[in-house]
Amino acid sequence: MTKQTWTAVVSAILFVVCAAVIAMVPVNYVVWAPGSTTNLLGASNGRPLVAISGVRTYPTSGDLMMTTVAVTRADAELSLPEALYAYWMPDREVLPREIVYPPGSSIGEVQQRETEQMDMSQSEAVAAAIQAAGLPIQRVPIVESVATAGPANGKIQAGDLLVKVDGKNVTTPEDVASLIEGHRVGDEVKFTIDRHQKTTEVDVVTSGSNTNPGRPVVGITMGSGYRHSAVVEFNVDQSIGGPSGGLMFALAVYDKLSPKNLVTGLRVAGSGMIDGTGKITSVGAIDAKISAAERDGASVFLVPESNCADVSAKPRNIRLVKVSGLGQAIDALGDLQDPAHQAEVKGCS
Repeated sequence: MTKQTWTAVVSAILFVVCAAVIAMVPVNYVVWAPGSTTNLLGASNGRPLVAISGVRTYPTSGDLMMTTVAVTRADAELSLPEALYAYWMPDREVLPREIVYPPGSSIGEVQQRETEQMDMSQSEAVAAAIQAAGLPIQRVPIVESVATAGPANGKIQAGDLLVKVDGKNVTTPEDVASLIEGHRVGDEVKFTIDRHQKTTEVDVVTSGSNTNPGRPVVGITMGSGYRHSAVVEFNVDQSIGGPSGGLMFALAVYDKLSPKNLVTGLRVAGSGMIDGTGKITSVGAIDAKISAAERDGASVFLVPESNCADVSAKPRNIRLVKVSGLGQAIDALGDLQDPAHQAEVKGCS
């Protein structure tokens, strides 16, 4: 072999080795890709995915499909070729790992955060649906956490609704805090709580705050919750987390509470965060979710209006409908079932 041939062979070998090394070195990114879809009007192992008791419900038909995203696991690595492939695919997104998985967070912490987001999403969805159905509902403080070393530990639980403090009605966390702070350290505070639809009274003796010993506290953190007669149980896959299923949860609950069938003859998918007033806000990975819905045969996809600018291309086989509130989504689905009004339903332009 000539000198030039040897040089070419060695160069080729080095190139292959370098390419292999580069391909094996992980990059600090994760990928969002189309995930699974779940018909919330269906059942799993003989149990309805959305079960309601305590109020009158109605039969449903059609599909309300919650969409999910397949994401690179927190304990998995992404190679450069995988990242480049995902970058060029229209229904995938490549994001810096720290955006999805905060530095220093364990796998357990990530899963716990996503579960908490899902629980809050479901609570807000139920409240929005109940209000849309015209059923009675009361806004009250909810206990989000209880300090293990605090005086309320063992007496008050996370998820308890605070109805009264010292016999006075409360509607906001600020109301509760103000009444507690009206006491002195060592005083007894009487809480009326709603736990799993049962009202009980609990007495808690205040202690001094760690940062201000003269300030009375009971060791709870609070948020805004809702009190109503409906008992709603969600039996979806527990591995699904995050807040973006709120819109579809709300529609599924509303459909069961409404005498008029919401999606007869339709396969409706969608995604969107929702609050207790019914306001719908944007979510991530909208292209991946639309792709998953189209793959699984949905004919309609509900897109948060604020996400319309994020849709990279109009899908061929699925109709996009933009929504900004639960009432608007309900009206749009009603119009889609009426040939005389179908053209009036607005999509992402």
